[in-house]
Amino acid sequence: MSDIRIESKIHFKSGRRSKKQLRTGQEATSMPGRVPRVAKLMALAIRFEQLVVDGVAADYAELSRLGHVTRARMTQIMNLLHLAPEIQEAILFLPRVNFGRDPITERELRPLVALPDWRKQRKLWAELCDML
Repeated sequence: MSDIRIESKIHFKSGRRSKKQLRTGQEATSMPGRVPRVAKLMALAIRFEQLVVDGVAADYAELSRLGHVTRARMTQIMNLLHLAPEIQEAILFLPRVNFGRDPITERELRPLVALPDWRKQRKLWAELCDML
């Protein structure tokens, strides 16, 4: 029986908060900056909604238990789905943050989320974006 030899490029990546991870293949070329937190929360809200629709999770309460967050925080995250679709899209594609604070926070979006009228949401969103 012959010996089998497997060759693969590997690299180790570590971060301030993460443990070292062994990854195979080429090292990913990362874009400068980071994704704004509100964009991550928007993506989570969309994903969580799909998990409930697909029956993977029974309800938002179960998701909050699994995610170790309060039900109130889960509600705040899921309320992002009440935004007009084009606002949701704009949030998902916010530019990366190179330094400093995020230009838009989830807290700043709460007044928009509270409005059931998408036209009013769009107006407030435009005003918020103009302030950036």
